[in-house]
Amino acid sequence: MAALGRAWRALLRPRGARREPGGRRGVRALRRSPVRVLQPRGPAESPAERPESPAERPQPPAAAERSAAAPGLWYEKAAPGDRRLGKVVTLAKSKKFRDNHGKVLLEGHRLIKDALEAGAVPQTLFFSTVGHLKLLPEAEIKRASLVKVKFEDIKTWSDLVTPQGLLGIFSKPDPAKMSYPAAQLASSLPLLLICDNIRDPGNLGTILRSAAGAGCEKVLLTKGCVDPWEPKVLRAGMGAHFRVPIIASLDWESVLTNLPAGIQVCVADNNDPDAPAGITAVPRAAGRAGSAPASPKTHVKPSPKAAPEHEDEEGAAGIPELAAQRYYEDWARAPVAVVIGGETHGLSPAALRLAASTGGKRLLIPVVPGVDSLNSAIAAGIVLFEGRRQLLCRHKQEDGRQKLPVPG
Repeated sequence: MAALGRAWRALLRPRGARREPGGRRGVRALRRSPVRVLQPRGPAESPAERPESPAERPQPPAAAERSAAAPGLWYEKAAPGDRRLGKVVTLAKSKKFRDNHGKVLLEGHRLIKDALEAGAVPQTLFFSTVGHLKLLPEAEIKRASLVKVKFEDIKTWSDLVTPQGLLGIFSKPDPAKMSYPAAQLASSLPLLLICDNIRDPGNLGTILRSAAGAGCEKVLLTKGCVDPWEPKVLRAGMGAHFRVPIIASLDWESVLTNLPAGIQVCVADNNDPDAPAGITAVPRAAGRAGSAPASPKTHVKPSPKAAPEHEDEEGAAGIPELAAQRYYEDWARAPVAVVIGGETHGLSPAALRLAASTGGKRLLIPVVPGVDSLNSAIAAGIVLFEGRRQLLCRHKQEDGRQKLPVPG
C-alpha cells in the first residue's frame, strides 16, 4: 500500500516541477532580487531559466514572433530601494532638475502614446500591470527600460485622484525634431500665439490646448511663463504639447527672431476705453486677463502691483499707443500673432512695443460693465478661434478669386 501511494503521488505531481536549490529560502531570495522576464507567450519559464541582464536576453524564434497575437516585451521588476524610482518625484517637482538633465515626466496612456507617436524618446516606463504596455506602440517602447512596480508606489508618486498606473521618463522633446500629426499639420494656419507672463499651470495648459485646436503654427512662451513641462500644465494641455511646436523661456529679442517676416502682432485686451461713463475701470495690470498697461488716453492709473515686474521696462510714458478694435472685427491678415498676458500683471510694455513695431492692434473683448475681467485662457480661446475663422474666410475668398474666369 505504501508503494502504491508513492506511485499515485508521483503521477499527480506537476510535470517539470523541481525543487529550487536552497528550498523555500532560495525562492524568497530570488523573488526579492530584480530580474528580467519575458512576457509569457507559451509555457511558463522557470526563474532559473530567465536571463539576468539585457546582454543575456535570448532572441525569440522568428516563427514564435509571427504566430504570437501580442509579441513579448522584456521588462524588469523593481526592487525595494531602486534609486530610479526617486527620480520620478524629482522630475515632477523640480524645473531645475528637468532642465539640467533634459528629462520630463509624462503620466497616463493618452499622453504617453501621443508623445511616442510624435517621436519623443522614452527612457524609462514604470507600469503596474503588463496590460498597460499593450496599449502603447511596441516598436517605440522597446527603446525604453520597462520597469514593473507596485500600483501603491505609483499612487504615492502621482498627484492624480485616480492614477492610471503608467508613468514615463522621456528625453525633453525638441520641437524641431518632433513629428506632429499629419491632420494637425494639414489644419495649421499662419497664426502664432505669444504667451506673456502666464504663470498659472492650469491656464497655460488650457491655452496650449486652445492653440492646438485653433491650428496655431507655433506657440512662444516668454521667460515669465510657467514651465510648460510641469505636470499640471501637461494634464491641462491634453496632448497639445505633441501637436503644436512650443518654444519656451524666450526673451523678447528671441521672440522676435522666432517670428516670420512681415508678421503683424496683435494684443488681446479686455479694457474697453469706450465703456459707459461712470463705470470704474479695474486697473489693467492687476487681475485683468490679457490686459495692457494703461495709456494716457484711457486715464486709468496703473496698479502699483505691476511696478516691480516692469521696473526695467520703459515707464508709462514710454508705452506706445495702439489702435483698438473689437476682436470680431477684421484684423487677421496672414501671418499674424496674438499676445495673451497673464492675469496678475497683464501685458508687458515689451509686448506692446513689439505690436506697435509691426503695425498691430489691441483686440478688445468687451464684457458686461462691472465684470472684472476674463480668465486668460478664456480670452485666448476667444481670440484664437476668431483669428482662425477670419483667416479661413480670407483664404476662401482669395481662392475663389483665383478660380474666376479671365475676361476674353
